[in-house]
Amino acid sequence: MNKHPTNKHPTNKHPSQADKDEIPNEMPFARPTQVRHEVLILLTLAAAIAYLTRNAVGVGESTIREDLGLSLRQSGWFMAAFFWSYAALQVPSGSLAHRFGTRFAMVAFACGGSIAAVTIGLAPALWLLVAAQLLMGATQAGLFPASCFAISHWTPLARRTLACGALAVGMQVGAIVASLATGNLIALMHWRWVFALFAVPGFVWAAVFLVRFRNHPADDPKVNQAERAIIHPEMPSVDLHTTPSPPTPWKSILENPAIWFLCGQQICRAAGYMFFASWFPTFLQETRGVSVQNSGYLQALVFAGILAGSFLGGLLTDWIWQRTGNLRLSRSGVGTTFLFGCAVLILLAWFVESTLLAVVLLAIGSLLAAMAGPCASAATIDIGGDHVPQVYGIMNMSGNFAAAACPILIAEIFEWTSNWTVVLLLFAAIYLVGSICWAMVDCRQTIESR
Repeated sequence: MNKHPTNKHPTNKHPSQADKDEIPNEMPFARPTQVRHEVLILLTLAAAIAYLTRNAVGVGESTIREDLGLSLRQSGWFMAAFFWSYAALQVPSGSLAHRFGTRFAMVAFACGGSIAAVTIGLAPALWLLVAAQLLMGATQAGLFPASCFAISHWTPLARRTLACGALAVGMQVGAIVASLATGNLIALMHWRWVFALFAVPGFVWAAVFLVRFRNHPADDPKVNQAERAIIHPEMPSVDLHTTPSPPTPWKSILENPAIWFLCGQQICRAAGYMFFASWFPTFLQETRGVSVQNSGYLQALVFAGILAGSFLGGLLTDWIWQRTGNLRLSRSGVGTTFLFGCAVLILLAWFVESTLLAVVLLAIGSLLAAMAGPCASAATIDIGGDHVPQVYGIMNMSGNFAAAACPILIAEIFEWTSNWTVVLLLFAAIYLVGSICWAMVDCRQTIESR
């Protein structure tokens, strides 16, 4: 069994006192700085801004479709375009962060996403809407592999899943703001101005990040020795940035069964999430007679479940790891249990007459599915070692190809059946398959650098 190089990413030992954010005994009088928390806040804000711009499309879809005279099928292609470039460029963009550093890569990604949002607001027809979505997908593709790479450098092992959960919380905060704000803003102004407005936070964040962030704790003069010892207790005095990046062992990555099953669960979770992020407001409008504005509110309720699940999942996974030191139990055990629970609740929602009760069941189901998210991100760190962006990129690429196909598939199902409710049965089955994939993931099957 391969193990991470012991000088960088230990994973198979019980967490030490230093992992628990306590000051090592050899430095009893040192007060650690708190730069690692500032880094996590910046990364979480980046996630929120990214999801603000991408999720605004789902709420505004019917308005944009009507204004530009698009068909339902054309609108499906418009919403899916983001995910084709987003999925295809996960690994290349993640590799850019690995090669050139997270700092400049993240700034470029954030600015590109904001430029794409402005382009959506300027689009006169379908072709430019699709082009803008492709641009946004391309520029955001490396955002989360790069963020996960930064977490591997800035967060102690026993806190990494919670940090990944914080990223997921940021995603859902952005999604909730998009759900709540987009419909109300469209009621006040033209939809084109709404997308221009949503572009502003990305530019502001990029400027702050460029000034405040450094790729490694050893690069940042604001980080003292005590904080370095907390982040990397096994090597508090080593300058990580002086070690050259090792070549990527693609053969070992592609032959690792844990990565294949990790991709399988990601495909299922991403497809399920994409339904809520794209067609769900239209689903409510068509099946329950809900207004555009109220469909945004109900979508926000589901996203609130995802937000809570992301945070709780990070806490629970780290708690299990700290109590047991068992990677498989704290990763695949959590993922399997909660994806299965999500499948059951979606199936129950299919039988419910009440709109509110059905949405509540779906929100709880989405909460459970989200609890399987932080452990997936942490698993890429466990398995990837020195190659976190590549492993995360492969996992996220797989999921986002499924997300790209999801809006098109749903549109085609409706064209064939004229029945929106059958979609719930489809996604109950998808989440069940995801739980089976999680059961097969063993994070102890790590990548050895060559």
